[in-house]
Amino acid sequence: MSDVLALPIFKQEDSSLPQENETKHPPFQYVMCAATSPAVKLYDETLTYLNQGQSYEIRMLDNRKAGDIPEINGKLVKSIIRVVFHDRRLQYTEHQQLEGWKWNRPGDRLLDLDIPMSVGVIDIKTNPSQLNAVEFLWDPTKCTSAFIQVHCISTEFTPRKHGGEKGVPFRIQVDTFKQTENGEYTDHLHSASCQIKVFKPKGADRKQKTDREKMEKRTAHEKEKYQPSYDTTVLTEMRLEPIIEDAVEHEQKKSSKRTLPADYGDSLAKRGSCSPWPDTPTTFVNNSPTPAPTFTSAQHNTYSVPDSNSSSPNHQGDGTSQGSGDQLHPSATIQETQQWLLKNRFSAYTRLFSNFSGADLLKLTREDLVQICGPADGIRLYNALKSRSVRPRLTIYVCQEPLRSIQLERQDAGSADSNGAIYVYHAIYLEEMAASEVTRKLALAFNIPLHQINQVYRQGPTGIHILVSDQMVQNFQDESCFLFTTIKAENGEGFHIILK
Repeated sequence: MSDVLALPIFKQEDSSLPQENETKHPPFQYVMCAATSPAVKLYDETLTYLNQGQSYEIRMLDNRKAGDIPEINGKLVKSIIRVVFHDRRLQYTEHQQLEGWKWNRPGDRLLDLDIPMSVGVIDIKTNPSQLNAVEFLWDPTKCTSAFIQVHCISTEFTPRKHGGEKGVPFRIQVDTFKQTENGEYTDHLHSASCQIKVFKPKGADRKQKTDREKMEKRTAHEKEKYQPSYDTTVLTEMRLEPIIEDAVEHEQKKSSKRTLPADYGDSLAKRGSCSPWPDTPTTFVNNSPTPAPTFTSAQHNTYSVPDSNSSSPNHQGDGTSQGSGDQLHPSATIQETQQWLLKNRFSAYTRLFSNFSGADLLKLTREDLVQICGPADGIRLYNALKSRSVRPRLTIYVCQEPLRSIQLERQDAGSADSNGAIYVYHAIYLEEMAASEVTRKLALAFNIPLHQINQVYRQGPTGIHILVSDQMVQNFQDESCFLFTTIKAENGEGFHIILK
């Protein structure tokens, strides 16, 4: 009987586990700003419902005690956020599941980082072969928030899809690493995760409301068996062997020369505890002199906003066409390619393409760029590389009528010369469809001082002069041809343009 009593019946009595006073204090804490479900029993893990594609904040908190891990003081750490399967059955077939999802959703990612919303994240990277992961650097002493978007929904991985299926749960997992002596972030510090289910837009709100209404109908005695709903979700340290193995394999694959510590997998699996979300914001205080969290690190941040003069690859100032200098040539060096990316508002991808020359970038297909940069920026980059400009709303062709004195000279010189006269037309591309735009672009095309043009008229029936208005321009036929001449204004200041 004594032998039986000595057995570690309860998990807390297992001699292999650390005692309560020896429990390791987690160095970091990750808190997702999304409410937990109220329909979860007391001793079960929390469950959080998310909407597909919606941005959710994960606060990266420094939870170290004084003197803990002093080697990272004043240094950056790297965190990798993943969305992975919770069910063991799906963990074993994760590769096949993700490949099937990729086939059905070409160009999409399972997990994205909302860069404009995020604060304090530096050197963001997304690997085209890891559609369910994003990684970045951050400073533990500064306010850091990563806003994530999950694009896969739980019912996409159910065996049968006839409607009404119970969706599979996922996990949001965060792994944090410190820098080693060789400058690579492979020394594991901490891992935590939480259980989630992802619904179509607004579906998570409806599910949360349904759970809340079900709990309200239960008796007080039944409610005691369930945990309350919390406004935020704390990611906790848990043992997830297949996921841990995936994390180790992912880091090992990144460099054939890299060697991780032998106990790396064990350190990922160590069980710990996370303190609850603080009632006061003392844990989330920025100790740096910077008054507010912002992208101010010139040393690391590659997400700078370019000059407004290069607002688009098709940007045209004062009606001038795009110069050949805006096009990326195959002979462009790595430095020239980086400058081209910055100039054309692709600064977010300068580090990703840091080793690409012009020829390397031009070899990428549309599908490659969509996978690397996402659908929006991928298509925009492809169009910029192929110099695809936006078609103008209206095109007219204009030629300046020769002066009468020149025509008389040609007639005197002989019929041969007059027959050989060439009338050269200029293409005028209109975007605003306004009379002022016509005036401005005529002046630019024919080197006429803009301030000297008083009015623009169109010659009508019986030679009458009709004032060109915005409404008239909007009724021009595309690719219309005009001859124009100039006459002096009545007051002797400037002149009028007459379109024929």
